[in-house]
Amino acid sequence: MAHHTMEEDFNILEMNTEPCNNSNATCAKTAAPPPQEQNNLTSSTLTKKCPFLVTKLHCQRLRSFTANLKEVVFGTKLAVLFPAVPLAVVADFYGLGRPWIFALSLLGLTPLAERVSFLTEQIAYYTGPTVGGLLNATCGNATEMIISLLALHQNKVNVVKLSLLGSILSNLLLVLGSSLLFGGLANLRKEQIYDRKQADVNSLVLLLGLLCHLLPLMFRYALAGDYHSIATSNLQLSRASSIVMLLAYAGYIFFQLKTHRQFFDAQEEDENEEEKAVIGFWSAFTWLVGMTLVISLLSEYVVATIEAASDSWGISVSFISIILLPIVGNAAEHAGSIIFAFKNKLDISLGVAMGSATQISMFVIPLSVFVAWIMGIEMDLDFNLLETGCLAFTIIVTAFTLQDGTSHYMKGVVLFLCYMIIAACFFVLKTPLINEA
Repeated sequence: MAHHTMEEDFNILEMNTEPCNNSNATCAKTAAPPPQEQNNLTSSTLTKKCPFLVTKLHCQRLRSFTANLKEVVFGTKLAVLFPAVPLAVVADFYGLGRPWIFALSLLGLTPLAERVSFLTEQIAYYTGPTVGGLLNATCGNATEMIISLLALHQNKVNVVKLSLLGSILSNLLLVLGSSLLFGGLANLRKEQIYDRKQADVNSLVLLLGLLCHLLPLMFRYALAGDYHSIATSNLQLSRASSIVMLLAYAGYIFFQLKTHRQFFDAQEEDENEEEKAVIGFWSAFTWLVGMTLVISLLSEYVVATIEAASDSWGISVSFISIILLPIVGNAAEHAGSIIFAFKNKLDISLGVAMGSATQISMFVIPLSVFVAWIMGIEMDLDFNLLETGCLAFTIIVTAFTLQDGTSHYMKGVVLFLCYMIIAACFFVLKTPLINEA
């Protein structure tokens, strides 16, 4: 059930206000003064002559805020993790152990990332399909983008690369694999079918992104000579490739929202039949801004304490960046994709998982390269041999898995186990990160 905005509540309240039984004056006289006195009616006069109206207005606003609070904060099962947000702030204020700050910030980011996705969807109901699609494409991975920007500000380029790479792996193997697994188990007696056209488009775009990652890596291994000259040429190649990736992503968005919208219409119609906006536009926008600011604060804690947590727990920064951070950032995609798979709506599950991976690969990563360029930081698309090999394997396996247009739980098992193997690989990898200072 949709809630009115504060302005709508105030207008409804003025039209429906009943006369108050005051011995000195009536609200009827106050609410409808002669035309010549309407311009002289101020808020203080209204407060003095009809306090009941003002009190009722405040109560209505309080009820609206309480209803929004219930939907936004307590409308998710992850709400039990919200206490970690103030605890992280308190831990930082009193200078408690940095690993504790990292752990609490990571826990606090989990529900915030999921709620940002929810609020973005609420705003999309009011802005229409085109603007809503662009908004979802921009804010769908807000947590990863914020962490990347803050890590770049602290010159932690490898943390940026690994966390974004991990987000792609998480979406394609963990999120999609879990969805196919649980969806197949929940629909054992039903044939699970999805539209191949959407998966094919995302696979092609991801393969283009993979080429842009492979070329700097092959460029470094193919050329011999002075290290600095190779690094400079590699950086120039990466920036040129980033331009191509951003152009490809713009074409992908235009393809999705304009020319070939019919590829994605079926999943949107199914989703819109069951869901409607539950809060007003401005309420959703206000909550979105507030939660984005809180995510920025916690992300700053995470970036600042990641090395301390790694040393304290005996876990490499690579494992934390590739596995733990993306799991937190993809909490919304993970939950939503599994829910739709349970309902045998695989088109939506594929759109969520592969759409998010495509956005990270073709938009967030090249955008980070350009932001680093503006900040005077040298960030290229060379993600090293092991990381790039895992990315190539993931994209190829996912493309093969989705090629026939049908699904069963065994496909989910294979993708999920692939993710476990990659996680184990980076868990035992103890190679320290290069000092970037």
